[in-house]
Amino acid sequence: MENYIIIAVVILIIGLAGLYIYKAKKSGRKCIGCPDSKNCSGSCSSCNSCCSHNSSTE
Repeated sequence: MENYIIIAVVILIIGLAGLYIYKAKKSGRKCIGCPDSKNCSGSCSSCNSCCSHNSSTE
């Protein structure tokens, strides 16, 4: 019985993570982990939370 509870919790966590990614992509975020993802150009690996500063200097 304990195994079923553990499996259910893992499936719930994975499902909620997938739902978060789906909603973030649907709302227009390009880089989900980046705090400036709505302003980001899509290359957040070099972003370092400065996308809003990069767009104002260009």
